Amino acid sequence: MAETRWLDDREMRAWSGFLAASALVNRHLDQQLKDDSGLSHPQYEILVRLAAAPERELRMTELANGLINSKSGLTYQVTQLEKAGLVRRRSCPSDVRGVFAVLTDAGRARLDEAAPGHVRMVRKALIDILTPEQLDALADGLGEVSRRLREQGA
Repeated sequence: MAETRWLDDREMRAWSGFLAASALVNRHLDQQLKDDSGLSHPQYEILVRLAAAPERELRMTELANGLINSKSGLTYQVTQLEKAGLVRRRSCPSDVRGVFAVLTDAGRARLDEAAPGHVRMVRKALIDILTPEQLDALADGLGEVSRRLREQGA
């Protein structure tokens, strides 16, 4: 069995900073969205993905993979959006097991209303705090982490 490589002070500082910052940024974003548009952060991200997709629709499995969410977690969020009239589901004609999530016109309108406040909060909570060099390092570092973890999961 391999010996445990404990985190040194620098590594622990990076890990602790990542945990605290990600939790606080997510909390601020979620609260802003709930206050301004009645959406949770995961619901907002679903609407964003659907708005960017061809014909404003994605298979539920593709949506779950893109959002890095469990299928059950995504199903719950899409159900809530469906009840609000922001998303609808449709069956896949070529696969009886396949289901698409489709952005409705009301969902597009809610996204258009929510986006400016959300972007302001993203800037306030993260982007405008960091220097351009720090933003580049953050994007590069976290991009590499994401790429490697996705490869391991594939």
